Amino acid sequence: MPLDPAKTAIVLIEYQNDFVSEGGAFHAAVQGVMDKTGMMANTRKAVAAARAAGVTIIHAPITFAPGYNEITSHPYGILKGVVDGNAFVKGEWGAQIVDELAPQAGDIVVEGKRGLDTFASTNLDFILRSKGITTIAIGGFLTNCCVESTMRTGYEHGYQVITLQDCVAATSQEEHDNALKYDFPMFSTPMSADDFADRIQPAS
Repeated sequence: MPLDPAKTAIVLIEYQNDFVSEGGAFHAAVQGVMDKTGMMANTRKAVAAARAAGVTIIHAPITFAPGYNEITSHPYGILKGVVDGNAFVKGEWGAQIVDELAPQAGDIVVEGKRGLDTFASTNLDFILRSKGITTIAIGGFLTNCCVESTMRTGYEHGYQVITLQDCVAATSQEEHDNALKYDFPMFSTPMSADDFADRIQPAS
């Protein structure tokens, strides 16, 4: 089924140097899955097709002020790893969106992401609804964390959610594969970057 570009947005979660680039705080942890899925090449393909068709491009980086005062002083789980790794600090190289997917004129950069679910601490829902968007296609990090959390909330909010299954990566192949096999089909329509590109029809 074709997708209407006027009602579709592609949401790019945390394509930042701390994940994507050599020397980033978490790059070594995700590199194996990134390489296996061809994540970056596939994401570039999906974004190029989306841009050509007139789809809204939304970037959703996570950033924290130095000292991480926006979150609890006793973080646990994934956010403890962020703090311990001194990752995603606003204004530093690690928090910057990777050059090859840098925002272009007309793109939207969602501000205020401080946790896993992109909807939770940002105005993403307001932006989508104000633009009449009903379908969101999600790619980024981590497959079983921020991508999955955003997918679930998008589903609950009534959006048609697409997960770009070759545009995501996790810290282990097992976690990545488990999310794709068991969770993504419950809360989204999984598809490849190629399939997404084929379904996007350029605006007339």
